[in-house]
Amino acid sequence: QVQLAESGGGLVQAGGSLRLSCVASGRTVSSCHLGWFRQAPGKEREFVAAIRWSGGSPTYATSVNGRFTISIDNAKNTVYLQMNSLKPEDTAVYYCAADQYPIRVATTDLQYDYWGQGTQVTVST
Repeated sequence: QVQLAESGGGLVQAGGSLRLSCVASGRTVSSCHLGWFRQAPGKEREFVAAIRWSGGSPTYATSVNGRFTISIDNAKNTVYLQMNSLKPEDTAVYYCAADQYPIRVATTDLQYDYWGQGTQVTVST
């Protein structure tokens, strides 16, 4: 009952910035936790960041902590991922996800129920 659509990916040089957006729709959106994951070629999907619909408990992977910021605009039903100081190792397809029955902000993809189509982020040297 939740639909997600990411946008904002692109090509950027190392040290640059991008802001990803994910528009969430559906009756149960307001009860969800929202997360960002990424998957590089040949690698497993990994957690990036997550947040409560209220905007509370922003949580980050160690690899992006201090560089990325997750936020949410409830009025626009949109979750954002501001990515600064990008590194080549940040190159991946980025997905937003929704945990429909949250107990806590989860960092494993197994906990999430709905997924967007993904948006490509490429960071060049």
